[in-house]
Order: sequence, then C-alpha cells, then structure tokens
Amino acid sequence: MGIFGRKNTDETTAPTAAAVNPDLAALTGDYTIDPAHSTIGFVARHAMVTNVKGKFNEFTGSLHLDGADPARSTATIDVTMQSVDTGSADRDNHLRTADFFKTDEFPTMTFRSTGAEALGGDDYRITGDLSILGVTKPLTIDLEFNGSAKDPFGNERVGFEGKAEILRSEWGLTWNAALETGGVLVSDKIKLNFDISAIKNA
Repeated sequence: MGIFGRKNTDETTAPTAAAVNPDLAALTGDYTIDPAHSTIGFVARHAMVTNVKGKFNEFTGSLHLDGADPARSTATIDVTMQSVDTGSADRDNHLRTADFFKTDEFPTMTFRSTGAEALGGDDYRITGDLSILGVTKPLTIDLEFNGSAKDPFGNERVGFEGKAEILRSEWGLTWNAALETGGVLVSDKIKLNFDISAIKNA
C-alpha cells in the first residue's frame, strides 16, 4: 500500500520504491487537519516507574500530498500550549508555568516539514523543524499511512499515525526534581505520538 491509497499487487512482481500508482493522482492536493478526529500526544516517564500520558486539545495544521512524488509532500502544525491536558489540573497548570512551557511568553509550538521520504509499503518518514520556547531543532517523525475514505458528509479524508522521540532538555525544558531513591521525577526523553485525520480542501 502506498501513502495515498490501497491497491492489489501482482504477487509475482515485487513493487519498486519508484513505482507510482496512476490512481493515486486523485488524492494529490492540499488537506486541513481535523482536530476533532486527530490527537497530538506525548508520554513522559514519571518518578522512574510509570508513564504519564498527555495531549494538546487545540491545534491547527495542513498537509500537501503529492501522489506522483511523495518526497514533495509537506506538513505544518501549530499547537496551542495552553491546551495541554494530562488529566490532572494541578499538573497541567504546572506545565504552563515558567518551569516548563512558559505559555504566557511562548503560546505556540510549531512544526514545519523540510523533507519527506517513502520507506516502502505503508511507511514514510518526515523531517522538519520543531520550535518550542523559541528554540528550533530538527525532528524526524516515522509515519504509517492508514488509508483514505469519503466520510458521510462527503469529505475526502486521509489518515496517518506517527511517532517520534525527543530529549526535552534540547529545547530548554530542563526543570526536574531529584528522588530520594535516585533518579529524577520527569524523564528527559519524551515520546511523541500523532493520530492525524485530514480533510481535502475543496
């Protein structure tokens, strides 16, 4: 399956990375991410023993998909940091302070793609610039294409799942607290996850 649709292949003929399905042209175009059916989340290790999961409830984004040349596809995402949600009001309020996201000073986290790569099958990789707290660093996201469909309202949709890992300290997110038993309260490594549903622009 390719990034823009599913097809049957001849089992006696191995597909090549350069092969392009002519039927994919219909899905080439510009898309708007649907936040009501998408999730931008993260996972952090807490107290060295468990994972805390969170997400951002407010974000916007767009995709440009190129069926003839997936490497020319692009993505942009803007996340409202005030919308952080870990299921704990006290923890969320702490994340908004100067210890972490400084949301009054830096209200938005952004991602701007700089390249895309087809890895074969459903798998793709997108690279770009992630900006947090005014610091911009490269980020690589591994993506799996989930398919395309027309919803009951006539919208042409595509879906992706993505994952990435960062060291939060590289973006200036360095707050922590030492544990009596050794280690720290919050891990430096953060796992990012993306479940994206995007609607083709009219």
